[in-house]
Order: sequence, then structure tokens, then C-alpha cells
Amino acid sequence: MASAAQTTDSPGETHYEQHYLDLMRHIWLHGSERVDRTGVGTRSVFGATLRFDLANGAMPLLTTKRVYWKTATREMLWFLTGNTNIRPLVLQGVKIWNEWPHANYVRETGDQIALDDFVQRIADDEQFAERWGDLGPVYGKQWVDWPTFRYRKDGTYEPGPGINQVAEVVESLKVNSGSRRHIIEGWNVAELDRMALPPCHKTYQFHVADGKLNCLLYQRSCDVALGLPFNLWSGALLQRMIAQQVDLEPGEFVWMGGDTHLYLNHAHLIEEQLSRQPQGRPRLEITRRPQSIFDYRIEDFEVSNYTPLGAIKAPVAV
Repeated sequence: MASAAQTTDSPGETHYEQHYLDLMRHIWLHGSERVDRTGVGTRSVFGATLRFDLANGAMPLLTTKRVYWKTATREMLWFLTGNTNIRPLVLQGVKIWNEWPHANYVRETGDQIALDDFVQRIADDEQFAERWGDLGPVYGKQWVDWPTFRYRKDGTYEPGPGINQVAEVVESLKVNSGSRRHIIEGWNVAELDRMALPPCHKTYQFHVADGKLNCLLYQRSCDVALGLPFNLWSGALLQRMIAQQVDLEPGEFVWMGGDTHLYLNHAHLIEEQLSRQPQGRPRLEITRRPQSIFDYRIEDFEVSNYTPLGAIKAPVAV
């Protein structure tokens, strides 16, 4: 992997973002070219790792292009509701999930409605949204309502109470901080075929040491150019929220990628971003401590010292 440049605030200190840029450069120059599910094609490596220290409000928020952290935050808050319909996101102007239900609608109905028109109909027509805006049992459903079944004496099964993994992790961190079972899992094998997209950021594990909460996020599949900037912010955000709820300081955020790739049609984004230098060190302040992990609002999060370079647009592979 390319050596890290010294783009820093202090002499001799590598800017946290340089590790992301080094990973991007390494994949683009040395990744294995592959045919992928979308048909677009990727360059890919397997088993990447990034580490970030979240002390003093630090966050892995990229500065070499604008990352819409409020959009990523709204998505995380939506996950925590357990909702799987895009309408609450659409009504907040969040567009990141629109392509999947749109593609499903076109495929099933044959109606070649434009994406913007489809999204507007989701916003305007609650019944239409209920039918066509649902993504299946993705992320939030598994996080806060993992399905269970009870065995009946007649040999059949009936639905049991769902498992709120997030609430259980928060509670276990409070009462048994040394446990090695502080895990939130999204990969429910029995329901993968019902999901618009099987979970990419699939496993979160938490670890307590020296009064700090560490988090490791394993991502089975990672679009480094478009997805990873959001994933880094969101994973660290969840860690910060949970740390506040359990009276711990945020420690290290560790990201691990399985199939870690760049799409071949993102060349302009990659080359432009790699030509830029990181700048500044943004900080996140959580301005309120709500009663539970499920009660945060977008207004509770303030970012300072964030002066990114401009956004770089590229198509999403569906």
C-alpha cells in the first residue's frame, strides 16, 4: 500500500484521512478486476482494516470531498426505529435508498417511471409507499426486532417476540462490560432473500477497556468511493451514542472490510479525490443525552471545524 503523506495539523503526525486515501489508491492501482453482481465491474481487495481514535470529539469524517453527515445521521436514526420503508427518509430529503425500490417497482410492473417521479409518489401517496417503498427486513428490522419462533406441541411454529439487539447490547455494557458478546448482527440468513439489499455493514462488536468504549465494524462488501465515507461516519456515530448512554468515553473505531472495492465507472471520482489533500479535523458534539439510545434527534448532533472540499458525484450501482 502507498506510504502515508504527512498532511497534518502538527508536524510529523499523519492526518487520519490519509489511511482512507491510501486504501483507495491501493485498490485502484493493485486491486483484482472482477465482474460483480451489478455488471459494472470492480477492482477489489479482500480484508482491509482502518482504525480511528475518537477521543476529544474526533470523527472519521472525510474532508477531501463533502460527506453529507446529516444524511448519514438521519439514516442511522431511521435504522434505530426498526422501520424498513423509505417514506420517512424521503420526507426528510434523504435519497440514499431510493434506487432499490424504484428498480423493484419497474421490474415488477413494467412501468418505466422516472426515479424522481417515483420518489415524489412515495412522498405524496401513503398507500403507494406502503406497497412499493418497503425494503424488506433490512438493517433496522434485524437490529431492534430480530424475529423468533416458538415451537408448538403439535410440531408447528408460531412467531415469538422480536429481539432488540441494540437495547440488549446497551444493557449488557452497563452490567457486564467485560463480556465478549456485545454484538449487533444484521446477517439473518433466513431472511436474506426478502431484503432489497443484504446488509453490507453486517456486524458490530463493542469492547470496553480503560473506561473507553471501542467498536469494531465488519463490512462484508464495501463500495469505497460512495459507501465507505458514510459507513465510517455512521459506525463511529453509533459508537458515540452508545458510549454516552453507558457513561463511557469513546475509544477506537475499527473498520474491517471483506470484499473492499472500487467500481470501474467511478474513475473520475477516484482520480479527483486522490489529487486532493485532507484539511482540518472536524469534531462532533452530542448536545443532549436522551433517555435512551432510541430517542436521539437530528438536532442533537453538531459538527464543528468541518470545511471539506467539494462533493464529487458518481452513479450508484444497484
